[in-house]
Amino acid sequence: MTLRVHIAQETPMRLRGGFHCEPGQMVALVGPSGAGKTSLMRAIAGLMRPQHARITVGDACWCDSAAGLFVPPQQRRVGLVFQDYALMPHMTAQHNVALPLHGPDRLARAADMLRRVGLAPELYTRRPAQLSGGQQQRVAVARALVRDPAVLLLDEPFSAVDQMNRRTLYALLAELREDIAVPMVLVTHDLTEARLLADELVVMADGEVLQQGRPEVIHRSPRNARVADLVGIVNRFEGRWEGAADAPGWGLMRWLGAAGDGPQLRVRDKGKVERDQHVTWVIPGEGLALCDGTPPTDPRWLCLLAQVLTQHHLGDVTLLRLQTDQPTGTTLQLMLTGQPHTQLPAVGDTVRLRLDLSLVHIMPSRTVSA
Repeated sequence: MTLRVHIAQETPMRLRGGFHCEPGQMVALVGPSGAGKTSLMRAIAGLMRPQHARITVGDACWCDSAAGLFVPPQQRRVGLVFQDYALMPHMTAQHNVALPLHGPDRLARAADMLRRVGLAPELYTRRPAQLSGGQQQRVAVARALVRDPAVLLLDEPFSAVDQMNRRTLYALLAELREDIAVPMVLVTHDLTEARLLADELVVMADGEVLQQGRPEVIHRSPRNARVADLVGIVNRFEGRWEGAADAPGWGLMRWLGAAGDGPQLRVRDKGKVERDQHVTWVIPGEGLALCDGTPPTDPRWLCLLAQVLTQHHLGDVTLLRLQTDQPTGTTLQLMLTGQPHTQLPAVGDTVRLRLDLSLVHIMPSRTVSA
């Protein structure tokens, strides 16, 4: 059953836009504090009644403001995992999980769910204060799943857990997903976490949904400069559109730098930019590489001289910050993986940097404020 959300309100806080989540799919709501991520989740759960909204799960309609329909939260079959766990402090782990259940077998069902989330049996009778943060989170996940929810909502569920337990819980969630055929919505401020866990991202800012898509698609083709900023795209630059190129689907753009005009680039043309229009453009990490001194013969490639400004080793990954010779003053970030440190250029070295112009994505500058 697909979850579909569309919302439009101005007070008490602005929430506009929508998204969808398929059965078995996890969608991550990402954006800065105050973007409206948790408020949107509260609207799905029925904890907030929006001014104008339509929320459906399969054929069931949970909210339709135009028809005056609002299903209360206790009737929505929503599994909720809160940031602070929200466990009853006076109850054992098993009784916390059994809380939403009825019938003589409720404790047995709770025990079975605790087993599924990997909590040791000797911990079932402990109260939350006697459990670690990771153990409490397992209890919270078990309680959310034990009702066989139609939708699973996770509100920054790992933020209060240390990094080691967080990785273990990531693995647990990945394992549980194989058996959970319901839409799952994750709220997180951690982009790495979102890319690791989610099938799709929903990028939000100032109460508005800006873009939904697979992480790799959004990083390659952000809808506008605001989205590029929010998802942490480092290599973002300015340019001026100079018209069509010599082949259909290709155009010419002048790279603009702080200290003057740079080279003319032959890039993809989607027919959405007018001649002489100012544009913002991005290139993903896989579009950059160090190359030897041989000039490129493929017109999709541009080779520039660049100086290494900084070098940071992060395990198997090395980050280089480079300053190009044209346009003067332009800096880029290059991520190298799997190369021995002894083969990497040192700070101050001049290298040749290759740009794959077929991966350049153009955004008209008028969309920056979107």
